[in-house]
Order: sequence, then structure tokens, then C-alpha cells
Amino acid sequence: MDHTPAAGVEEAALIRAAQKGDRDAFEQLVRAYDRSVLRLGMNLLRSVEDAYDVYQETFLRAYKNLHQFRFDCAFHTWLYRIATNQCLDHLRRKKVRREEPAVVETEDGPWNRLDSVPEERAQGDPQRNLLNRQLGERIRAVLEGLTAKERLVFELRHYQGLRLRAIGELLGSSEEAAKTCLFRATRKMRVALGDFV
Repeated sequence: MDHTPAAGVEEAALIRAAQKGDRDAFEQLVRAYDRSVLRLGMNLLRSVEDAYDVYQETFLRAYKNLHQFRFDCAFHTWLYRIATNQCLDHLRRKKVRREEPAVVETEDGPWNRLDSVPEERAQGDPQRNLLNRQLGERIRAVLEGLTAKERLVFELRHYQGLRLRAIGELLGSSEEAAKTCLFRATRKMRVALGDFV
């Protein structure tokens, strides 16, 4: 959605209409932010199915709680806060359930889920390909080892490009708290990747 002043006035009118029960107005808000919410879920959860679950739950909660939106922050901040909380909850539940194994048995024998992740790099140098694969696996393992909040802050900063102030707002905390969390995550990442960097 365009965040110019005129667009802000239009968005505010849509929000007020949706708060009064106008489903078309809410659908316009969903269309304005659906890709961003889905992209956030995909980047944080690394699973299409999980991202769609979070996407649906985010907009369901937004619809149910829209009457509580008071225009004291930007609508996208409020919506992203819901989405990031859903991602955090999902990551915590996943940790409790234990991570699904990378290798699963199929009719055709063992299948490594990581093999289905498309590779977007040149195939010229086998040694470099091996190092890149090992680095990717190590990064995934380190991300899985971070706390849910550390992983969320790390990915919002490095993969989504959000500023620390925005991350703090999304998490309902301060910029300083987001910075501290990012520092811890980055330190763990550096320790785990020491021989690669």
C-alpha cells in the first residue's frame, strides 16, 4: 500500500468503515497487506504451510480485534505486530513439538527435505558449492538453536531489512531491547560460524 498522506487518509477511512462492519473495506485492507504478511511468515518460518497458517491467523485476529485499533500507531505496525506474535507463537510451539526431521521415509526411500530447497547460485566450482551448502546448513542449524525471539529479531533485521526501532515496536518493546536481542543472536551466529568467516 502507498504510504503517502493521501493514502493514509484513504486507509484511515477504510479502517473506520471496517470497524463499523464493512467487509469490503476490510478486504481492501487485506489486499493491501496480504503479500507483506505472507512474505514475513515465509521468511521467518521457512515453510509455505506454516506461513499460510500464520497469514490466516493474522488476518482473522486483525478482523476480530479491529475495533480495538485506536490509530495511535500506523496500521501496518499494528498488523505486523499481530503477525510477528503469531510467528513467535508458532516457533515456540515448534520447539516444544521438536523439530521435524530433515530426512523422512517415503515410498521411494529416504528423502531429505533440504534437497527440495532450490539453489540459486552458479554451479561452476564444486569446492565452493560444498562450502556454500555446509554454510547454509550451519546457518539453518544456528537459527533453529536461537530462542524464538532472537530468531525473529535476527531475521526481521537481516532478511526483512527492518530497523531496530521498528522491530522494537513490532515486539511491543524498545529499540534498545531489540538491539540487545540482535546482539545475542549475532554473537551466537558468529561463534557457530567461526570457521567459515
